[in-house]
Amino acid sequence: MNPTSATTHLLYLHGFRSSPLSMKAQQVGARVQERHPDVVWWCPALPASPAQAMAMVVEGVRAWPRATMAVAGSSLGGFYARWLALQADCRAVLLNPAVHPARDLKAYVGEQTVWHAPQERIFFQPTYVDELRELESDIARQAALRPATPQRQFAIVAQGDEVLDWREMQAFCAGGGLRLLPGSDHAISDFDQHIDAVFDFLFPAG
Repeated sequence: MNPTSATTHLLYLHGFRSSPLSMKAQQVGARVQERHPDVVWWCPALPASPAQAMAMVVEGVRAWPRATMAVAGSSLGGFYARWLALQADCRAVLLNPAVHPARDLKAYVGEQTVWHAPQERIFFQPTYVDELRELESDIARQAALRPATPQRQFAIVAQGDEVLDWREMQAFCAGGGLRLLPGSDHAISDFDQHIDAVFDFLFPAG
C-alpha cells in the first residue's frame, strides 16, 4: 500500500448500543460529503451479533480497493475496525477502541436499549461473548504478523474515558500514530477539535 494514497472508500463502524446516528459518525460523514464528495462512504447499522456484523461488513467491502480503502470505528466499532484492517490490510482510525470486549460486555448479556433510539431494543446473547473472543484471537494472531505502523493506523485515546482504561487502549494501538488526550471522555465529546487529525491521516498531503 502506498502510504501517501488518499482514501477513496471509507467505512465507519459504530459502537455497542450505538448507531449511524452517533455524533462522531455524523461528523465524519458530513466532512466526507463536504470536502471529499467523490469518496464512497458507508456507515452501516451493525447487528448485535459480532460474527454477523463482521460477515456483513466483509461482504460489503469485498469489491473495495484495499490500497485506498480505510475503516474508522469508535469503542466496539474501533475494535471491529482493527479486526477488519488486519483482514483487509487497509488503513484504520481507532477512536477510544474497545480492547477486551468479551470481558467487558459479559455484564450486558440480555435486553439493551439503543442510545439514539431508546424505543428500540437489542438482545445481546451469551454466544456473542464467544464471538468477540474469537475476534480477539484473530486480532492477536494477525497483529503479530502485521504490526501497526503510523502509515496504516491512527488512534485517538482519551485519558478521561469513563468506560475504558486508556492504558489498555494505548497498548492496543501500539505501533500506529496516536493522539493521547489528557482529558475528554468516552464519546470524545470534543471530537470537533480532533477531526482534522483524522482527515490528515486519511487524506495525506502530497
